Amino acid sequence: MRRGELTDEAWAVIAPLLPEPGGARGRWRDHRQVINGILWKLRTGAPWRDLPERFGPWKTCHERLRRWSADGTWDRILAAAQVHDDGTPVQWTISIDSSIVRAHQHAAGARKKGGSPTSPATPGAQDGEAIGRSRGGLSTKIHLAVDGRGRPLSILLTPGQAGDNPQLLALLDAIRVNQPGPGRPRKRPDVLIADKGYAHDSTRRALRQRGIRHVIPERSDQIARRAAKGSTGGRPPAFDKATYRKRNVVERCFNRLKQWRDLATRYAKRASLYRASLILIAAIIWLP
Repeated sequence: MRRGELTDEAWAVIAPLLPEPGGARGRWRDHRQVINGILWKLRTGAPWRDLPERFGPWKTCHERLRRWSADGTWDRILAAAQVHDDGTPVQWTISIDSSIVRAHQHAAGARKKGGSPTSPATPGAQDGEAIGRSRGGLSTKIHLAVDGRGRPLSILLTPGQAGDNPQLLALLDAIRVNQPGPGRPRKRPDVLIADKGYAHDSTRRALRQRGIRHVIPERSDQIARRAAKGSTGGRPPAFDKATYRKRNVVERCFNRLKQWRDLATRYAKRASLYRASLILIAAIIWLP
């Protein structure tokens, strides 16, 4: 095992979730070798064609990343990693935030015909290929929810100019953590922490309807508007400063994700491939 490759403990969790060998004569290149090749590419940010020969043909690694994105294998790996019994179960104080990544010029120009695998209906990919244009150029925004230890629970992609607040409920709906034993996956957090970008009255109402306690500070314009109404302005929403200080875990998670150079700058044309890369590294963060 070399630096950055799967540990034996991580492979023990991943191996049972991978498809059975197939292809010509029922043989595939070793799954562990291929995943290590994908990890090398994500860690270095190098082009696929520069993949070292010890990982096999670069087309095999790229095709495996694409195929397992389409059939949901990467999402199943993340779901299994989240319930892996390593003595640190999910902490249900959830923090959410977003971060913009620059999209390289190679990420533009994906074909729009022929049945794109990243239509807006695809979970985790909003607005086609999730690339936006602005004065700064092409960009993609990563929306992330993490547990109390800063481990990823759900990931969504939008164009870089998209707002944060419209994705809050979608992020919560994407959380599905399987509990040991029978029963439904858990979705609802004990507490939700978010910054002022999510401080909308409609959002607070939606969270109250779901019975979710939230810690979101008010914006200055909201405070001023309520003060201008006097006694009819109502009481300010409850805000726990001590709990809000724990929100930094989501920033630290973004920092860990962007240590992988292929994630810090988007090179993939398809949003499905970029999201699959994020999901794989999210699982690596969970695994031992």
